[in-house]
Amino acid sequence: MKTLMEQLTKDQLAEVQRQIAIYSQGVHDIIPVEELELKVAKSIVENTPLKIKLGLDPSAPDVHLGHTVVLNKMRQFQENGHIIQLIIGDFTGKIGDPTGKSVARKQLTDEEVKHNAKTYFEQFAKVIDMEKVELHYNSKWLSELKFEDVIQLAGKITVARLMERDDFEERIAFGKPISLHEFFYPLMQGYDSVVLESDVELGGTDQHFNVLMGRHFQEKFRKEKQVALLMPLLEGLDGVEKMSKSKNNYIGIDESPQEMYGKSMSIPDELMIKYFELITDFTPDQIKTIKDDLETGVLHPRDAKMLLGKTIVKIYHGTEAAEKAEQHFITVFQQGSMPEEIPAIEWKGETVTSVINLLVDLQLLKSKSEARRMIENRGIKINGNKVEDSQFQINVTDGLIIQVGKRKFAKIRI
Repeated sequence: MKTLMEQLTKDQLAEVQRQIAIYSQGVHDIIPVEELELKVAKSIVENTPLKIKLGLDPSAPDVHLGHTVVLNKMRQFQENGHIIQLIIGDFTGKIGDPTGKSVARKQLTDEEVKHNAKTYFEQFAKVIDMEKVELHYNSKWLSELKFEDVIQLAGKITVARLMERDDFEERIAFGKPISLHEFFYPLMQGYDSVVLESDVELGGTDQHFNVLMGRHFQEKFRKEKQVALLMPLLEGLDGVEKMSKSKNNYIGIDESPQEMYGKSMSIPDELMIKYFELITDFTPDQIKTIKDDLETGVLHPRDAKMLLGKTIVKIYHGTEAAEKAEQHFITVFQQGSMPEEIPAIEWKGETVTSVINLLVDLQLLKSKSEARRMIENRGIKINGNKVEDSQFQINVTDGLIIQVGKRKFAKIRI
């Protein structure tokens, strides 16, 4: 008897291969890839969309490009007609995911979860079509479980399996406490997949253990097992650490076009292809062309980075804003000129003040110590002239132009 793959027509097989090529782009691991091929084939033959799951515990509502790695993969599935199951962990969020934590994670209140979820939806809409997303709150089923149900759920996994988590092993090795409730987080995430009968679950490599729990519990409940699709973590602008606001190596998707473009030009050359793969809508063939042209010298790294920066701005702000951001970069940084449009800030302080007080009072820098360091590093200009003395007293006049670093400009209005 022929297998499903052997029964496919030539066109159906080509469509399976096309989709798998897209879903494999930039992926760290697909567990197992053969099952994903079968699921896609079955979806095509039966004309039934796959259910693609992403679980969120909305603990930090500000989204940066690192978060969009998984969102872009969701978009690819969505563009091929599959259903996105976005699960808001309003129940699991109260426990907190222990992944990567050396201590128990802060538990969220109902108000915090709702506020953060709303912020997520607004930002996610910049990447995926939220009108075509299935929104689920896992309190709907988890809060209905009786204590007997929880005991039975816990009986479907061993303590030894739970202790395979690196973060649990590390905390025990260093004598740090683990609360019993933390063991239930991966159980609940796995049970979400059982309830929704998900076909594929997306997550970062740091979610490897949690995502595999879906397969484990679906099997225990005699459901068809989901495929785990794990995306790599995106390094930030420093090229070393994972992109994070706390590391100050991020590009936020709500930042201004000029800031996004300027930051993009700081992406290390060796990470450009990874950024193209993970955070843009370029096809595998287009990315291969860019990679080949870089290797042969046909494409200069600077030009590739400008294309990347322009693409990032276009995704989140549109074509016109991307064009202006690129022109701003060329004018200010490549030609050394002042930008044509400089934001005006009203000054109500003294006519004569120290440059440090001016920078802090205008909120161009957060503190006097930060302002002092920026001056010492020759990063402050007044009307195009570098300020080298941190004690410098300035006569504040209307139209005075202040430059902080390479990208931040302000014009005084009195």
